[in-house]
Amino acid sequence: MTAPRFLADEMVGRLARYLRFAGCDTLYVHGVSDAEIVARLQQDPRTLVTRDRALAARVPESILLTSGALPEQWRQLRTAVPGVPADVRFERCTLCNGALERSRVRPDEVAVDGVPWDRVRTGLELYSCTACGHLYWEGSHTARMRATFARWSETDRA
Repeated sequence: MTAPRFLADEMVGRLARYLRFAGCDTLYVHGVSDAEIVARLQQDPRTLVTRDRALAARVPESILLTSGALPEQWRQLRTAVPGVPADVRFERCTLCNGALERSRVRPDEVAVDGVPWDRVRTGLELYSCTACGHLYWEGSHTARMRATFARWSETDRA
Protein backbone atom coordinates (compact mmCIF):
# COMPACT_ATOMS: atom_id res chain seq x y z
CA MET A 1 0.00 0.00 0.00
CA THR A 2 1.35 3.40 -0.93
CA ALA A 3 1.34 6.13 1.66
CA PRO A 4 -1.62 8.48 1.40
CA ARG A 5 -0.97 11.89 -0.12
CA PHE A 6 -3.26 14.68 1.00
CA LEU A 7 -4.26 18.16 -0.05
CA ALA A 8 -5.70 20.13 2.87
CA ASP A 9 -7.65 23.31 2.25
CA GLU A 10 -7.66 26.39 4.45
CA MET A 11 -10.41 24.99 6.65
CA VAL A 12 -8.07 22.31 8.03
CA GLY A 13 -4.68 24.03 8.09
CA ARG A 14 -3.75 22.95 11.62
CA LEU A 15 -4.57 19.34 10.77
CA ALA A 16 -2.24 19.58 7.75
CA ARG A 17 0.67 20.42 10.04
CA TYR A 18 -0.08 17.43 12.30
CA LEU A 19 -0.27 15.15 9.27
CA ARG A 20 3.21 16.35 8.33
CA PHE A 21 4.43 15.60 11.87
CA ALA A 22 3.16 12.06 11.25
CA GLY A 23 5.15 11.85 8.02
CA CYS A 24 2.24 12.30 5.58
CA ASP A 25 2.86 14.13 2.32
CA THR A 26 0.32 16.93 2.82
CA LEU A 27 -0.02 20.03 0.68
CA TYR A 28 -1.80 22.92 2.35
CA VAL A 29 -3.54 25.49 0.16
CA HIS A 30 -5.16 28.71 1.28
CA GLY A 31 -6.43 31.79 -0.45
CA VAL A 32 -7.38 29.90 -3.61
CA SER A 33 -10.77 29.16 -5.11
CA ASP A 34 -12.50 25.80 -5.12
CA ALA A 35 -11.98 25.66 -8.90
CA GLU A 36 -8.23 26.14 -8.40
CA ILE A 37 -8.18 23.32 -5.83
CA VAL A 38 -10.03 20.99 -8.22
CA ALA A 39 -7.60 21.89 -11.03
CA ARG A 40 -4.60 21.29 -8.77
CA LEU A 41 -5.96 17.87 -7.81
CA GLN A 42 -6.33 16.99 -11.50
CA GLN A 43 -2.65 17.85 -12.03
CA ASP A 44 -1.41 16.22 -8.80
CA PRO A 45 -3.80 13.48 -7.62
CA ARG A 46 -4.16 13.54 -3.84
CA THR A 47 -6.92 12.95 -1.33
CA LEU A 48 -8.67 16.21 -0.52
CA VAL A 49 -9.25 16.87 3.19
CA THR A 50 -11.77 19.61 3.87
CA ARG A 51 -14.72 20.83 5.93
CA ASP A 52 -16.25 22.46 2.83
CA ARG A 53 -19.29 20.36 1.85
CA ALA A 54 -19.64 21.89 -1.60
CA LEU A 55 -15.97 21.35 -2.42
CA ALA A 56 -16.03 17.77 -1.13
CA ALA A 57 -19.06 17.07 -3.34
CA ARG A 58 -17.01 18.15 -6.39
CA VAL A 59 -14.04 15.90 -5.60
CA PRO A 60 -14.58 12.12 -5.64
CA GLU A 61 -13.06 10.24 -2.70
CA SER A 62 -12.43 13.40 -0.69
CA ILE A 63 -12.55 13.30 3.09
CA LEU A 64 -15.19 15.61 4.50
CA LEU A 65 -14.54 16.43 8.13
CA THR A 66 -17.48 17.64 10.19
CA SER A 67 -15.71 18.92 13.29
CA GLY A 68 -13.83 22.15 13.84
CA ALA A 69 -11.95 20.61 16.79
CA LEU A 70 -8.47 19.36 15.88
CA PRO A 71 -8.57 16.12 17.95
CA GLU A 72 -11.90 15.17 16.38
CA GLN A 73 -10.61 16.02 12.89
CA TRP A 74 -7.64 13.72 13.54
CA ARG A 75 -9.96 10.93 14.68
CA GLN A 76 -12.27 11.37 11.68
CA LEU A 77 -9.34 11.33 9.25
CA ARG A 78 -7.80 8.21 10.82
CA THR A 79 -11.19 6.50 10.66
CA ALA A 80 -11.40 7.32 6.95
CA VAL A 81 -7.75 6.37 6.31
CA PRO A 82 -6.68 3.82 8.95
CA GLY A 83 -3.10 3.70 7.61
CA VAL A 84 -2.30 7.23 8.74
CA PRO A 85 0.55 6.94 11.26
CA ALA A 86 -0.06 8.11 14.82
CA ASP A 87 3.51 8.91 15.76
CA VAL A 88 6.05 11.64 15.08
CA ARG A 89 8.24 10.83 12.11
CA PHE A 90 11.09 12.90 10.80
CA GLU A 91 9.99 12.60 7.16
CA ARG A 92 8.18 15.85 6.19
CA CYS A 93 8.83 19.50 6.95
CA THR A 94 5.96 20.88 9.01
CA LEU A 95 6.47 24.30 7.40
CA CYS A 96 6.61 23.55 3.68
CA ASN A 97 6.00 19.77 3.30
CA GLY A 98 9.49 19.20 1.88
CA ALA A 99 11.22 15.88 2.51
CA LEU A 100 13.50 15.67 5.56
CA GLU A 101 16.90 14.04 5.50
CA ARG A 102 19.58 13.50 8.08
CA SER A 103 21.46 16.73 8.25
CA ARG A 104 25.14 16.99 7.55
CA VAL A 105 25.26 20.41 9.23
CA ARG A 106 27.93 20.65 11.89
CA PRO A 107 27.92 23.09 14.81
CA ASP A 108 31.00 24.87 13.51
CA GLU A 109 29.43 25.40 10.07
CA VAL A 110 26.20 27.24 10.87
CA ALA A 111 24.72 29.28 13.68
CA VAL A 112 21.01 28.61 14.15
CA ASP A 113 19.35 29.85 17.32
CA GLY A 114 17.52 27.22 19.34
CA VAL A 115 19.45 24.19 18.11
CA PRO A 116 20.90 22.28 21.08
CA TRP A 117 24.42 22.21 19.64
CA ASP A 118 25.87 20.75 22.84
CA ARG A 119 23.61 17.69 22.36
CA VAL A 120 24.34 17.57 18.60
CA ARG A 121 28.06 17.34 19.41
CA THR A 122 27.32 14.27 21.57
CA GLY A 123 25.21 12.48 18.96
CA LEU A 124 21.77 14.09 18.75
CA GLU A 125 20.58 13.61 15.17
CA LEU A 126 19.55 16.68 13.17
CA TYR A 127 17.20 16.55 10.19
CA SER A 128 16.93 19.26 7.55
CA CYS A 129 14.28 20.05 5.00
CA THR A 130 15.52 19.50 1.46
CA ALA A 131 13.30 22.37 0.26
CA CYS A 132 13.58 25.16 2.86
CA GLY A 133 16.49 24.03 5.06
CA HIS A 134 14.57 24.17 8.36
CA LEU A 135 16.24 22.03 11.04
CA TYR A 136 14.50 19.44 13.25
CA TRP A 137 15.66 17.28 16.16
CA GLU A 138 14.24 15.02 18.84
CA GLY A 139 13.39 17.23 21.80
CA SER A 140 10.72 18.20 24.30
CA HIS A 141 8.37 19.33 21.53
CA THR A 142 8.61 15.86 19.97
CA ALA A 143 7.74 14.27 23.31
CA ARG A 144 4.68 16.56 23.61
CA MET A 145 3.59 15.63 20.07
CA ARG A 146 3.94 11.93 20.83
CA ALA A 147 1.78 12.38 23.96
CA THR A 148 -0.81 14.25 21.90
CA PHE A 149 -0.92 11.50 19.25
CA ALA A 150 -1.22 8.86 22.00
CA ARG A 151 -4.09 10.76 23.63
CA TRP A 152 -5.90 11.15 20.32
CA SER A 153 -5.30 7.46 19.48
CA GLU A 154 -6.93 6.44 22.77
CA THR A 155 -9.99 8.32 21.57
CA ASP A 156 -9.74 6.28 18.32
CA ARG A 157 -10.09 3.06 20.33
CA ALA A 158 -12.97 4.29 22.46
